[in-house]
Amino acid sequence: MNLLQIMIVILLLLLLVKPLGTYMYHVFSNKSNKTDKPFAWLEKFIYLVSGFTERPHMTWKKYALSLVLTNIVFVAVGFTILLIQGYLTFNPNGISNMEPTLAFNTIISFMTNTNLQHYSGETGLSYFSQMAVIIMMMFTSAATGITVAIAFIRGITSKGKTIGHFFEDFTKSITRILLPLSIILTIVLVGLKVPQTLEPTIQATTVEGKTQNIAVGPVASLESIKHLGTNGGGHMGANSSHPFENPSPLTNVLEMLMMWCIPASLTYTYGRFAAKQKQGWVIFSAMLILFVGFLSLVYYTESHGNPALHALGLNHEQGSMEGKEVRFGIAQSALFTTVTTSATTGTVNNMHDTLTPLGGLVPLALMMLNSVFGGDGVGLVNMLMYAILAVFICGLLVGRTPEFLRRKIEPKEMKLITIALLVHPFIILMPTALSFMTEWGKGAITNPGFHGISQVLYEFTSSAANNGSGFEGLADNTPFWNLSTGIVMLLGRYISIIALLAVAGSLVKKQWVPETIGTFRTDNGLFIGILVGIVIMIGALTFLPVLALGPIAEFLSIR
Repeated sequence: MNLLQIMIVILLLLLLVKPLGTYMYHVFSNKSNKTDKPFAWLEKFIYLVSGFTERPHMTWKKYALSLVLTNIVFVAVGFTILLIQGYLTFNPNGISNMEPTLAFNTIISFMTNTNLQHYSGETGLSYFSQMAVIIMMMFTSAATGITVAIAFIRGITSKGKTIGHFFEDFTKSITRILLPLSIILTIVLVGLKVPQTLEPTIQATTVEGKTQNIAVGPVASLESIKHLGTNGGGHMGANSSHPFENPSPLTNVLEMLMMWCIPASLTYTYGRFAAKQKQGWVIFSAMLILFVGFLSLVYYTESHGNPALHALGLNHEQGSMEGKEVRFGIAQSALFTTVTTSATTGTVNNMHDTLTPLGGLVPLALMMLNSVFGGDGVGLVNMLMYAILAVFICGLLVGRTPEFLRRKIEPKEMKLITIALLVHPFIILMPTALSFMTEWGKGAITNPGFHGISQVLYEFTSSAANNGSGFEGLADNTPFWNLSTGIVMLLGRYISIIALLAVAGSLVKKQWVPETIGTFRTDNGLFIGILVGIVIMIGALTFLPVLALGPIAEFLSIR
C-alpha cells in the first residue's frame, strides 16, 4: 500500500507535465495564442503604470541588471515593513517589530526563494507582514526563477539572437502562471479545511478548563503560492506538519504536486523551445532517476527505523515514526521529504532533524546537487548546466569540439559554468568550517557529536541551495546565524544566476553548426546515463568527505 501511494503521486505528476509544460511554452513563446485574451489587458495596464510602453529585447547584462535591481527594490520595501510591523494595520495579535538582524535574514530569505525561517510564523509576523511581505515575495521570487529559466532556454535554443525582456517575462510569470493557479488552489485548500481569515488568535477552553490559544490567519493563500512557487515558509512554526496548513493525506498529496509540477513541467517547455521534445524528456528522465534513487533510500531507512532501537529489541516502526505525523505515515513523509528538498521548496510535513542518519543524508544530498527538479526555473537551469558540462567532457574524450543543441561549447562558457559549479560548495563548506571555529556557531548546536555536524551543515546547505528547510534542533535565531545564512543565501542565489545568464548571452550569439554523423547526440538513453553519472560524480567528489563526518559517521556509530 505504501509503494502504491508513492507510485500514484508520481503518475499524477507525469500526467501534469505535458499540459502545464505546453501552457508555459505558449506563455513565453512571444507568439499570439489563447493565453493573450484573458491576461493581455492586465499586463498592458501593468506596463503602462510601470512605464514600459516599449519592450525591446535585452542583452544578458541588461537582463541580469534588471533582475537584480528589481529584487533590491522588493528587499528595501519588505525590510522596512518588517522593522515597523508593530505600528501597521492587520495586526490583531499585537506582534511587535522584528529585530534588525532577523528582519535582514527574513527578507533575504524570501527574496531569494529560500524561505528559511529563524522565527515562528504564527508569533513572528503580523497578518499584514504575512501578506504584504511574505506572500508578495513568494510570487516575485518564484517569478524571478522562472524568468531565468526561460531566458536560459532561449539562449541555448533560439535563432532570434535574444534572451528576451526581463520585465515582460517577469510579469507574465505572475499574471499567467502563478496568480491564476494560486487563486484556484487557495479556493481548493479552503474547501479542504485550511483556514483563510483575518480574525485574531482564537482562545479556546480545554476539557481541563485551561485556556488554549489557536493561531489562525490567511493560511490557505500562503499555502498555495508557498508550494507553487517552491517557497516553503510556513504560516505556522510547524510548517506543513501543522494540521491547519496540511490537514489530511489529500492535502498532503496536493501540496507535493503543487511544489513539483512547475519544475518538472519546465523540462517539457524546454523541449518545445528546442523543437525536439526528446531533449526535454532526457532532462526529465535524468531528474526522475535521481529522484527515485534518493526516495528509495529515505523510504527504506525510515521504514526500518533507528538501528540502535532495533538492537534493543524495539519494533522498528516505533523508531521510524519519530518526528512524523500519524495522519501521513512513513510513505507520505518520505515522499514529502524527497520532493521538498529535490524541488528546493523547504516546506516540511515531518521534522528532518529526527530522520534516521541515512534518511537525513537524503535531503542534504538533494540540496547539495541542487538540480533534481530544483526550484521554479533554477533547477532546470542547473541540470542544463550539467548537460553542457557532460557534452564538454565527452567532447574532450573523443577529441572533438563539444556542441550542444548545434552550438559550440567553448572556454568562455566553461569558465562561467565552472564559477557556478564551484560557488555552491564553497559557500556551504567554508561557513560550515568557520562556524565550528567560533562559539557563536558551536553554541547553537543542541546535539553533540556527528549529529551536531549535520545540523550545521544542513543549515548552510539549505541556505546555499535556496531551500529553507532545517534540522530544527539548531538554535539559529542569533545575530551570527541570521547574518551568516543571509549572506550565503544572497551568494547562492545571484552568483549562479548571473553566471548562467552570461552563458545564455554567449550562446545565443553563436551561429548554428550543422549536424553530422559525428555529432554527439543528447536526446537518447546513453546521454541520460552520462548526465546522471556526471551529476553523481561531481556531487560525490565535492561533498562526500563532509557527509562522512556527519550523517554517515552517525549511521556507523549506532550500528
